[in-house]
Amino acid sequence: MTTTDFTLRLLTAMAAGLIIGFERQWHHKSAGLRTNTLVATGAALYVLLSINLTQESGDVTRIIGQVVTGIGFLGAGIIFKEGSNVHGLTTAATVWCSAAAGSVAAGGFYLETLIGVVAIISINLLLNPLGVWLSKRK
Repeated sequence: MTTTDFTLRLLTAMAAGLIIGFERQWHHKSAGLRTNTLVATGAALYVLLSINLTQESGDVTRIIGQVVTGIGFLGAGIIFKEGSNVHGLTTAATVWCSAAAGSVAAGGFYLETLIGVVAIISINLLLNPLGVWLSKRK
């Protein structure tokens, strides 16, 4: 992989995390701009490392699988329980999705990264009012 390709993939991952994080920060969520950007960037760096290390032989998916596991632990730290209420599930899921977007970008799938980011933002923006309405119904 050329340095230009590496940089373009990393910048795409950073942009994906930034866009996702901006939406979360805009809505005053605990994991916002920096967290989502760092998660997407970190995931991309691990995937890019894996791609570079396994160019001749090896399995690039091994590190990707570990990224998924590691983000699961990060997400667990975001979730907290207060009495019978659980908070942070959507934020943790969004961080998990940011890692996925960073991984897709690192794979060089630019259009797919954009589609994924649009899906993540759409879910967070469009399904929130429906979720609130469903929670309030009798």
